[in-house]
Amino acid sequence: MILPTKHISPSRSLIGVGAVLLDQLERPITVTALWDKVRGLPEITTFQRFILALDLLYMMDAVNWSDGLLRRAEK
Repeated sequence: MILPTKHISPSRSLIGVGAVLLDQLERPITVTALWDKVRGLPEITTFQRFILALDLLYMMDAVNWSDGLLRRAEK
């Protein structure tokens, strides 16, 4: 479920959903605003998958959370 496999396409894996979320994080944004922005996309089917993908991105240090805003991590 985290990585694509023979039975899970890249767009359905959490890495794929995370890539979509990172693409939408053009500027610092609240979690609620990000959810409103991506909730209609076919890769983001439920709020649970959205949160799991955000958790994965946070654990990978791809996103940061501060002052109530979610932002891409600096490289």
